[in-house]
Amino acid sequence: MPPPPKVTPPHRLELTTNSLRNTAIASSNDNIHYEIVTRFWHPHLTKINRCDFENLLVDTVAEIERMPGREARVRFGGDKGEWIPASQFLNVSEDKIGGTFVGNADTRYQWRTYKGRLQLVKDADDENQEPIVDFHPHKRHFFVFRMAKHAWLEVKPQPEVTEAMERLIVSYLLVERRRRDARPRVKVQKSES
Repeated sequence: MPPPPKVTPPHRLELTTNSLRNTAIASSNDNIHYEIVTRFWHPHLTKINRCDFENLLVDTVAEIERMPGREARVRFGGDKGEWIPASQFLNVSEDKIGGTFVGNADTRYQWRTYKGRLQLVKDADDENQEPIVDFHPHKRHFFVFRMAKHAWLEVKPQPEVTEAMERLIVSYLLVERRRRDARPRVKVQKSES
């Protein structure tokens, strides 16, 4: 009797920095490698580039434009794509952090928070709601120094998820930006004495 087939491990996509504007999301062997870049001469335009190191190609697969005082816009397919409002791509609920979007095969996905962590699940009526993607936040030495562990996305190796990777990354960037903007901030002012 042959041994049972091995279960393929999930993809671990590590974020190189804690920034949502300039970072790379990549697997350890660089089979999956995306660069998120915001140039200083276009401070409101963030480009998501897919890097293929075997063929030495860099393709712009998506763009996010966040102009002050306007709603964010999203474009897929580089310069040939059409700009759509971010609210049309990602349906967010007002009371929760997260949102739903449609993948390539008309599959609906939903970002949600579970125990303070972001998870991506299929939006279908699934009983167990097994997460497809888990976000693991970064950890710092003594909570303030350099990063001890980078943040990473644990992606289950399912073909429909790997096909919708660009949409997954854009939706993650939009949801995480919304989550960070919702955090309370401390305002420091100079005292007049």
